[in-house]
Amino acid sequence: MVSTHPHLNFRSFVEALKADNDLIEINDPIDPNLEAAAITHGLFRILGAPASLRASSKDRYGRLARHLALPPTASMREILDKMLSAADTPPIEPRVLKTGPCKENVKVDGEFDLTALPAPMVHQHDGGKYIQTYGMHIVQSPDGSWTNWSIARAMVSDRNHLTGLVIDPQHIWQIHQMWKKEGKDVPWALAFGVPPAAIMASSMPIPDGVTEAGYVGAMTGEALELVKCDTNKLLVPASSEIVLEGTLSISELGDEGPFGEMHGYVFPGDTHLWPKYKVDRITYRNDPILPMSSCGRLTDETHTMIGSLAAAEIRKICQKVGLPVTDAFAPFESQVTWVALRIDGVKLREMKTNSKELCKKIGDVVFNHKAGYTIHRLVLCGDDIDVYNGKDVMWAFSTRCRPNLDELFFEDVRGFPLIPYMGHGNGSPVMGGKVVSDALMPKEYTTGRDWVPADFESSYPVELKEKVKQRWTEMGFSKVD
Repeated sequence: MVSTHPHLNFRSFVEALKADNDLIEINDPIDPNLEAAAITHGLFRILGAPASLRASSKDRYGRLARHLALPPTASMREILDKMLSAADTPPIEPRVLKTGPCKENVKVDGEFDLTALPAPMVHQHDGGKYIQTYGMHIVQSPDGSWTNWSIARAMVSDRNHLTGLVIDPQHIWQIHQMWKKEGKDVPWALAFGVPPAAIMASSMPIPDGVTEAGYVGAMTGEALELVKCDTNKLLVPASSEIVLEGTLSISELGDEGPFGEMHGYVFPGDTHLWPKYKVDRITYRNDPILPMSSCGRLTDETHTMIGSLAAAEIRKICQKVGLPVTDAFAPFESQVTWVALRIDGVKLREMKTNSKELCKKIGDVVFNHKAGYTIHRLVLCGDDIDVYNGKDVMWAFSTRCRPNLDELFFEDVRGFPLIPYMGHGNGSPVMGGKVVSDALMPKEYTTGRDWVPADFESSYPVELKEKVKQRWTEMGFSKVD
């Protein structure tokens, strides 16, 4: 029996969203060319926005929480704590089953044409149909010691090939380089509709050499259920909705892009050569569902997952080296190019340090670690700032960090070329462009804050605030969620 817990079975996850009244089911055919939201004719249906935000502040992160068996009302801090919970826990290795739902149907090479599938055209200026926006690539090192799961975009190239990003220093690139030294193409699988906890882990910059299956087992407290591919030795989640099997070429390249990425831009005509994925076989569940992330300006899975999980790992690595960081989050308003770090004021003052020293220590740790690869600005905030609240972070950054004087720039570290000011701006597209911005006031390093905020919470007596709140709607104001 395959697990039916929502965090370990994508189909059950969909049903959980339906029970939360967080899913609209469209049963009429929808054009996959830009209109895709749900498809009922063809190989699969489509689920959009699987990990985006909900409208209500009470369960704003409910879809992410459902990925991890947390209550829909879980806070972002609780979600990130859950993701980090396996970091220092022995892995729970997966159980290998003889078969699973993902094997219910099969199409071999010659029986399918990727160009004929209802793969979504996500944005009208994209270079092609991006079937892969929320699936999980599976590759393994030549010696079999490291299996990596990751999300990286891929578009349909021809009837049996995809082309997609394989970027240094991402783990899929590292394993690609290992096979290149062997002179052999990379055995590969791409699984869609995997256990939600697994797709979360595949978005997280966990350390090199760590296999996500064991990490997810430790995080959830139970072994993941996997099955072997038909055409190679790779293991895929048994409950996957759709699995593509084949190889990632070490020599054959194809045009890829442009694509409307996480930072909110499409650059028409911006096509690059990237390695090709050869699809030899497709296996899939009955009536399968393809998850899709429509990337771009806020807010989608690239922000709620990639940015948030990078911040969680940054918090962990800072704490491991003794830095006084209590919380870290990538503000959505920054298109998750920033991470705000909440600094423990008591520990900061015990360090007897200064702004430049602290910025140097934190920048050296984060910007030289894989977790900091996609992040270009670190904002150091006092412990009065809620780093999970973008307005709080912007208030601190705008009023406490003096441009240049309170900032330390890093030009000798690897940058993220997908950020528009890197790949399409001035300077090197792959090096530098990073900064630590200190939004701690000088007194926070010595004696502590010497101000109080001029806001509703701090500027009025408790009795008056309660009186105003109770009469708020009576006075004609709309109730705020």
